[in-house]
Amino acid sequence: MSDGNPMHLNLFQRTPSALARVRSVILPVALLLPWMGGNAFAFDFNNVAKQAKELAASSYSKPEGNLPKEISNLDYEQYKDIRFLPEKFTWRSQKLPFELAFFHEGYAFDQPVKISEINGQSVKEIRFDPNDFDYGGNKVDPRKLRGLGFAGFRVHYPLNTSKYKDEVLSFLGASYFRALGKDQTYGLSARGLAIDTGLSSGEEFPRFTEFWVERPKASDKELTIYALLNSRRVTGAYRFVLKPGSDTTVDVKAQLYLRENVSKLGLAPLTSMYLHGDNQRSQGEDYRPEVHDSDGLSVASGTGEWIWRPLVNPKRLLVTSYSLSNPAGFGLMQRDRDFGSYQDLDAKYERRPSAWIQPKGNWGSGRVELVQIPTPDETNDNVVAFWVPENVPKVGQPFNLEYTLSWQKEAEKRPPLSWVTQTRRGFGYQKKSDDNSIGLVVDFDGPVFKKLSDKVQPEGVVSADDNGKVLETKVFRNEATGGWRMTVRVRRNEDNKPVELRGFLRGGSTTLSETWSYILPPN
Repeated sequence: MSDGNPMHLNLFQRTPSALARVRSVILPVALLLPWMGGNAFAFDFNNVAKQAKELAASSYSKPEGNLPKEISNLDYEQYKDIRFLPEKFTWRSQKLPFELAFFHEGYAFDQPVKISEINGQSVKEIRFDPNDFDYGGNKVDPRKLRGLGFAGFRVHYPLNTSKYKDEVLSFLGASYFRALGKDQTYGLSARGLAIDTGLSSGEEFPRFTEFWVERPKASDKELTIYALLNSRRVTGAYRFVLKPGSDTTVDVKAQLYLRENVSKLGLAPLTSMYLHGDNQRSQGEDYRPEVHDSDGLSVASGTGEWIWRPLVNPKRLLVTSYSLSNPAGFGLMQRDRDFGSYQDLDAKYERRPSAWIQPKGNWGSGRVELVQIPTPDETNDNVVAFWVPENVPKVGQPFNLEYTLSWQKEAEKRPPLSWVTQTRRGFGYQKKSDDNSIGLVVDFDGPVFKKLSDKVQPEGVVSADDNGKVLETKVFRNEATGGWRMTVRVRRNEDNKPVELRGFLRGGSTTLSETWSYILPPN
């Protein structure tokens, strides 16, 4: 989150009622490690992992909120009016490449997080002081807020110009964080962990309770952050290495410990918003043709196949997945970069980043799962994608995970041959038999078409599951883009069930495109 940017409420997490269930603990003094007592030695990931292991061996305690009346009843706009004073930014006076600013508690964020600076061999807590904030138009007495703490923090770095340090990374709310590359605006978010997302039993939201940030050197171009995660059933140690750039990356290392068994463990989760787009028209009068932070899920299977699933805003909860072994990567992508597709001068959806997860090491067998839930407007994040391992770690045993998370715009991850640029639903002007069929138009583009012989006519290979029947498939040259257009006519057998469609372009025996994997939600 950044000052002046809209903040999406997550239907799973970011409403006050949900956050009220996501309590965690700050370690008591008795559990603090020796370095806080004055012993001088280097702080690293193992120190956090030790805390996570010890924390998992103890019972979970749900803390109470600590907000006084002055800020407990603030609405979103009032909360946004509380700003950390620029002259108080950490490391500003030292003229270091990175700076830290902090979020005040309030609104839905009613639990403090502890934040410390690692400087050489010393670790020192950064203390909350209400005098470091400008409360704007809110009528509050800062003297009554001295017992509070920070809700989160953000990192600034000269990303777009050397004259100003832009906000490039923020941590705020449960285990949510998001980052920016050059010429990007905030859109989708990442999470440290997702537990039981989309299950009828309800979702559990682990929370980062403590952070440690390494003080950078004057020549540093990356920043290292450690975090301790805690929830009723899971604890974890995290290391984030931030590398700002045209496509900002965050290298993530985690070690998890289960207190109790978990039904669904969602690793490397991404959370986004899809209201309407090229494949789903707005249900109301909206001057904007498309409204979304991401328009599709991209999956690199590890076997060479690339899969693209356009997002939808379903009428009821929709959960789908792809079973894989050692995936090469996955992400929620914003492929459409044309302002004309959005027409929103404020939201700037064409500048919102794609987020790509690239695993490190072998992740084994599991599935990439996509959860989509209905949303009436764009203030709700209603899309979640994550990796679910086939073998869930045992209670008390460490589970290690590493990946790189890239926030992309200029160099988005794409299949090497060709990819889907848009999916549109419906028919143009034509005479059509009364067969209750559904029309879909899929456009492909990519470098493979520039090398394609004029003698090769691509064909569309499309199949449907048992609830659908493909009636017709045609492929045409798209003279406007230089790519190819595939039209599909399909009939649904039972209206109250979804239809899974799968298609790609083929030239002779050669595959020319990624796999278009589309779901028609139940009517």
